[in-house]
Amino acid sequence: MALDSFYFEADHTFSTSHDFKVAKILAHDLIQVYLEDKLLIMENRDPKEKSQVNPKVKQNWTGSKVALIELLYALHTEGVFNNGASDLKDIAEYFENVFNIDLGQYHRAFLEIRMRKSDQTKFLNTLKEKLVKRMENTDDLH
Repeated sequence: MALDSFYFEADHTFSTSHDFKVAKILAHDLIQVYLEDKLLIMENRDPKEKSQVNPKVKQNWTGSKVALIELLYALHTEGVFNNGASDLKDIAEYFENVFNIDLGQYHRAFLEIRMRKSDQTKFLNTLKEKLVKRMENTDDLH
Protein backbone atom coordinates (compact mmCIF):
# COMPACT_ATOMS: atom_id res chain seq x y z
CA MET A 1 0.00 0.00 0.00
CA ALA A 2 1.33 3.40 -0.90
CA LEU A 3 0.36 6.82 0.37
CA ASP A 4 -1.08 9.54 -1.80
CA SER A 5 1.80 11.79 -0.78
CA PHE A 6 5.25 11.21 0.69
CA TYR A 7 4.90 14.30 2.87
CA PHE A 8 3.49 12.19 5.71
CA GLU A 9 6.66 10.12 5.88
CA ALA A 10 8.75 13.15 6.78
CA ASP A 11 8.92 12.26 10.46
CA HIS A 12 9.22 8.49 11.01
CA THR A 13 9.12 8.89 14.81
CA PHE A 14 5.73 10.58 14.60
CA SER A 15 3.77 8.51 12.10
CA THR A 16 3.68 5.18 10.37
CA SER A 17 3.03 4.38 6.73
CA HIS A 18 -0.66 3.67 7.42
CA ASP A 19 -1.63 6.56 9.73
CA PHE A 20 -2.94 8.64 6.85
CA LYS A 21 -5.13 5.78 5.55
CA VAL A 22 -6.61 5.16 9.02
CA ALA A 23 -7.28 8.87 9.44
CA LYS A 24 -9.12 8.94 6.10
CA ILE A 25 -11.25 5.94 7.11
CA LEU A 26 -12.19 7.57 10.42
CA ALA A 27 -12.96 10.86 8.69
CA HIS A 28 -15.24 9.10 6.19
CA ASP A 29 -17.12 7.40 9.06
CA LEU A 30 -17.67 10.78 10.74
CA ILE A 31 -18.83 12.34 7.48
CA GLN A 32 -21.28 9.46 6.99
CA VAL A 33 -22.82 10.00 10.44
CA TYR A 34 -23.03 13.76 9.83
CA LEU A 35 -24.72 13.31 6.44
CA GLU A 36 -27.17 10.74 7.84
CA ASP A 37 -28.15 13.23 10.57
CA LYS A 38 -28.71 15.96 7.99
CA LEU A 39 -30.79 13.62 5.80
CA LEU A 40 -32.95 12.67 8.77
CA ILE A 41 -33.59 16.34 9.50
CA MET A 42 -34.44 17.01 5.85
CA GLU A 43 -36.82 14.06 5.72
CA ASN A 44 -38.41 15.00 9.08
CA ARG A 45 -37.90 11.49 10.32
CA ASP A 46 -37.60 10.63 13.97
CA PRO A 47 -33.94 10.79 15.05
CA LYS A 48 -34.43 7.47 16.88
CA GLU A 49 -34.19 5.79 13.48
CA LYS A 50 -30.45 6.45 13.28
CA SER A 51 -28.91 3.03 13.03
CA GLN A 52 -25.57 3.93 14.58
CA VAL A 53 -26.98 5.68 17.65
CA ASN A 54 -29.70 3.34 18.90
CA PRO A 55 -28.86 1.69 22.19
CA LYS A 56 -28.65 -2.08 22.04
CA VAL A 57 -30.88 -2.56 25.11
CA LYS A 58 -34.02 -0.59 25.93
CA GLN A 59 -34.05 0.51 29.57
CA ASN A 60 -37.35 0.47 31.44
CA TRP A 61 -37.83 2.40 34.67
CA THR A 62 -38.73 -0.18 37.28
CA GLY A 63 -38.66 2.12 40.30
CA SER A 64 -41.65 4.10 41.45
CA LYS A 65 -43.02 6.95 39.36
CA VAL A 66 -42.68 9.26 42.34
CA ALA A 67 -38.96 8.44 42.56
CA LEU A 68 -38.45 9.31 38.89
CA ILE A 69 -40.45 12.51 39.31
CA GLU A 70 -38.27 13.46 42.30
CA LEU A 71 -35.17 12.86 40.17
CA LEU A 72 -36.73 14.78 37.27
CA TYR A 73 -37.37 17.86 39.41
CA ALA A 74 -33.91 17.67 41.00
CA LEU A 75 -32.18 17.54 37.61
CA HIS A 76 -34.35 20.35 36.23
CA THR A 77 -33.67 22.49 39.31
CA GLU A 78 -29.93 21.93 38.94
CA GLY A 79 -30.18 22.99 35.27
CA VAL A 80 -28.19 20.07 33.89
CA PHE A 81 -30.03 19.87 30.56
CA ASN A 82 -29.12 22.32 27.78
CA ASN A 83 -27.40 24.67 30.23
CA GLY A 84 -30.61 25.06 32.23
CA ALA A 85 -32.66 26.14 29.22
CA SER A 86 -34.80 22.98 29.00
CA ASP A 87 -38.42 23.20 30.02
CA LEU A 88 -39.64 20.79 32.70
CA LYS A 89 -42.28 19.46 30.30
CA ASP A 90 -39.65 18.64 27.66
CA ILE A 91 -37.49 16.81 30.19
CA ALA A 92 -40.52 14.87 31.48
CA GLU A 93 -41.45 13.81 27.93
CA TYR A 94 -37.85 12.77 27.31
CA PHE A 95 -37.82 10.65 30.50
CA GLU A 96 -41.13 9.06 29.52
CA ASN A 97 -39.75 8.14 26.11
CA VAL A 98 -36.32 6.94 27.25
CA PHE A 99 -37.53 4.95 30.25
CA ASN A 100 -40.79 3.71 28.70
CA ILE A 101 -43.02 5.07 31.45
CA ASP A 102 -46.05 7.36 31.68
CA LEU A 103 -45.43 9.92 34.40
CA GLY A 104 -49.04 11.07 34.35
CA GLN A 105 -49.68 14.23 36.35
CA TYR A 106 -46.12 14.79 37.52
CA HIS A 107 -46.95 18.30 38.80
CA ARG A 108 -49.46 16.80 41.24
CA ALA A 109 -46.93 14.17 42.33
CA PHE A 110 -44.41 16.94 43.00
CA LEU A 111 -46.94 18.71 45.23
CA GLU A 112 -47.35 15.47 47.17
CA ILE A 113 -43.56 15.16 47.50
CA ARG A 114 -43.45 18.71 48.86
CA MET A 115 -46.14 17.85 51.41
CA ARG A 116 -44.13 15.01 52.97
CA LYS A 117 -43.68 15.64 56.68
CA SER A 118 -40.25 14.05 56.81
CA ASP A 119 -37.62 13.20 54.24
CA GLN A 120 -38.98 15.21 51.30
CA THR A 121 -36.15 13.96 49.09
CA LYS A 122 -36.41 10.31 50.13
CA PHE A 123 -35.29 8.86 46.78
CA LEU A 124 -32.37 11.26 46.34
CA ASN A 125 -31.21 10.60 49.91
CA THR A 126 -31.37 6.86 49.30
CA LEU A 127 -29.37 7.26 46.08
CA LYS A 128 -26.70 9.23 47.90
CA GLU A 129 -26.48 6.76 50.80
CA LYS A 130 -26.17 3.75 48.51
CA LEU A 131 -23.58 5.44 46.30
CA VAL A 132 -21.46 6.44 49.30
CA LYS A 133 -21.73 2.88 50.65
CA ARG A 134 -20.67 1.49 47.25
CA MET A 135 -17.67 3.81 47.18
CA GLU A 136 -16.67 2.76 50.70
CA ASN A 137 -17.05 -0.93 49.81
CA THR A 138 -14.99 -0.41 46.66
CA ASP A 139 -12.26 1.20 48.74
CA ASP A 140 -12.29 -1.83 51.08
CA LEU A 141 -11.70 -4.21 48.17
CA HIS A 142 -8.55 -2.43 47.01
